[in-house]
Amino acid sequence: MRENESFTIQMAIREADPEQNRKKVLELLEKAVHDAPDVIVLPEMWNTGYALKQLADIADVNGKETITDLGNFAKKYHVNLVAGSVATAKENHFFNTTYVFNREGQVIADYDKVHLFGLMVEDEYLQAGNKESVFELDDIKAASVICYDIRFPEWVRTLMSSGAKVLFVVAEWPKERVEQWEILLRARAVENQAFVVAVNRVGDGISDHFSGHSLVIDPLGKIVLQVPDNQEGIFTAELDLTEVEKNRGHIPVFADRKPDLYH
Repeated sequence: MRENESFTIQMAIREADPEQNRKKVLELLEKAVHDAPDVIVLPEMWNTGYALKQLADIADVNGKETITDLGNFAKKYHVNLVAGSVATAKENHFFNTTYVFNREGQVIADYDKVHLFGLMVEDEYLQAGNKESVFELDDIKAASVICYDIRFPEWVRTLMSSGAKVLFVVAEWPKERVEQWEILLRARAVENQAFVVAVNRVGDGISDHFSGHSLVIDPLGKIVLQVPDNQEGIFTAELDLTEVEKNRGHIPVFADRKPDLYH
């Protein structure tokens, strides 16, 4: 596959209301599949928002509801899903977890957010993950991270050095820092010579406002798609994956690395 049609869902989230959020996500997914996308991407913590104090009552236990509902959806409509992230409860801890589904509805990757964001008190309520998220969708290698992870280029480089051509980023990134959001995403695209597909939420959270500003960025850092701020909806972009090979061949960043010198 040399081209990929990626649909991003920029949406508002109701804090501490997983039932309504799940219903809304399924409705938006139903609309998105009408145009036969290759992959659909959701935002971070779409099931609960940042209602971290209430996770004991609202977190998805072992991700069971998310895996069942979205796995069935992916299989029914034969579509790949980078299913944002959800608050999960696993082995007496809470996590911020991404699930990736292939067209058969199988979970081909699950990722617990590695870098927890102290300003939004994630570190007080959540357990950090400790493994990578690299996978293949339609034979295209890709990777995924969650929000604050993009501030750690060494982590992103670890993932992208696997040969991944697309980096999926799911987020709840507040409006007050949205300028840095764009700068960081464009930098991650350029330094890894890869497409970046980044989806952010909109609306008011418990203590933050989110303006969206979801983006698709090409390997040269050019913006392919900029979703309107403060607008819910389904937005699409075409990814010409030959651009990745072209750029990596022209400037062989990965071949020229000196990891023995890095700390």
